[in-house]
Amino acid sequence: MFSQALKDAQTRVQTALDDAMAGLDGTVAEAMRYTCQGGKRLRAFLVIEGARLHNVPAAQADRAAAAIEAVHAYSLVHDDLPCMDDDGLRRGNPTVHVKWDEAVAVLTGDALQTLAFEVLADARTGDADVRVALITSMAQAAGAAGMVLGQALDIEAESAVTPLTLEQITRLQAGKTGALIEWSACAGALMGRADPSPLRRYAQALGLAFQIADDIMDIEGDAAKAGKRLQKDADAGKATFVSLLGMEPARARARALVEEARDALSPYGDDAENLKAAASFVISRDA
Repeated sequence: MFSQALKDAQTRVQTALDDAMAGLDGTVAEAMRYTCQGGKRLRAFLVIEGARLHNVPAAQADRAAAAIEAVHAYSLVHDDLPCMDDDGLRRGNPTVHVKWDEAVAVLTGDALQTLAFEVLADARTGDADVRVALITSMAQAAGAAGMVLGQALDIEAESAVTPLTLEQITRLQAGKTGALIEWSACAGALMGRADPSPLRRYAQALGLAFQIADDIMDIEGDAAKAGKRLQKDADAGKATFVSLLGMEPARARARALVEEARDALSPYGDDAENLKAAASFVISRDA
């Protein structure tokens, strides 16, 4: 059931992204479409499932899902740049600055970010108050108090004299990885004008479990399956959940977080089975 729901979300969000980029032309538009192919689409899945729980029309949910995937894609394009993580491979393909050049990569990321807000601002995404709530929360999640803060802390950690503490890494990842995951999980409740608190608790545990799984994969994973360079944190000498906790305690912490995420969904009963399965998926994936 979960695997089919994830595939359906992948198809739906790709259609919505293609629709949002229809009519765009030029090199940047080509790079945008290139960047928005493939991936797990976990964030889109969270939006779509959260919207389903709150009886939000599918067309509206798909637009919000496209918006978060556009922001996520922008973050990857910029994160891969030589001035950031300097990666040459993403989702098994050359990164944008490798396939084109750095200027195209910067502009592609810029265009994807603004596309997300254009999609959310469109009347087809919902009533005015819903759109304002989505736009405001998206700006907060992606900006200087959210993802960008996490990215900045991650860069600072590379030149830190002493490795980060567990508390500092948790704060860093709550921004870099967790902020967009939290927005994704809560978007459906915002569109349905419902209390997002249960989904926020779910997302906070899920996001942390996701990052611990990434840290484990960075050490034990298969680069071919992951579609990106691995062991880069160790090469950079950065502290991770694994380096601070140890491999087995990190696994145990991830499992505990999955249970915490699943428990947060109790108000939704059996309707949240797909989201519960997603929590288990994030620590069992190999890519």
